[in-house]
Amino acid sequence: MGEEGFNEIAIQPLRQFAKDSMHLVKKCTKPDRKEFTAIAKATGIGFAIMGFIGFFVKLIHIPINNILVGN
Repeated sequence: MGEEGFNEIAIQPLRQFAKDSMHLVKKCTKPDRKEFTAIAKATGIGFAIMGFIGFFVKLIHIPINNILVGN
């Protein structure tokens, strides 16, 4: 494996990855305030729903566990 083989295997993919990454970063834009608040609300609602689901699963699990274990 000579210098050319190493260049094809290691260097070229890294250069292509760096080029693609820079292209992606240049295309990305910061969200405006309206878009950010919409994303924040959706994320908050998702966290709340998952929290309530976890709470109710735990609420149901405690009596079932007491019945099975016979505390």
